[in-house]
Amino acid sequence: MREAYILDQNFNNKDFEASPLDKGEYENCIFNSCIFEYADLSEFKFTDCEFVECNLSMAKLVGTAFRDVIFKECKMFGLQFNDCNEFGLSFKFEGCSLHNSIFYKTSIKKTVFKNSKLNEVDFEECDLSNAVFINCDLSGAVFDKTILEKADLRTSFSYSINPEANRLKKAKFSLSEVHGLLHKYDIEIEKNS
Repeated sequence: MREAYILDQNFNNKDFEASPLDKGEYENCIFNSCIFEYADLSEFKFTDCEFVECNLSMAKLVGTAFRDVIFKECKMFGLQFNDCNEFGLSFKFEGCSLHNSIFYKTSIKKTVFKNSKLNEVDFEECDLSNAVFINCDLSGAVFDKTILEKADLRTSFSYSINPEANRLKKAKFSLSEVHGLLHKYDIEIEKNS
């Protein structure tokens, strides 16, 4: 069966859970207020695409290619980005909720997470070199053997990162959230009055 090649299309208010998207390659497309919840996006290719106010929660991403993709204001619970096609994997998240999503062992250098909720997200063994976390809630996010060299977390909060179990050379943190780096030591930090 021949796969679709779709270029420069806008998809508005489509329910792809009820009526699946044609399998294939999508380039320079915009998906606006679409539902992909529980959809099987395995082996799809998205290049220079934008997802705006979409629900992609629990979508299947086996071999899915995301190349220069932007997600804005999307609900993305439980996504397994570790199943994606690694070749050219690159995306940006703005105002997204990625609760319980998995990036285990992915190489996503320079990824930008902006104004997003990353609760319970698994970043174990990820390469997040030069990644930027702008005003993100990292409550319960897991960092273990993660490369965070030159990453910027200065405006993010509620993280717990063990400096002994992760690579943090030249990473940037704010003084107000430094307790997130010292959590494992069970020490009390107080602000002088």
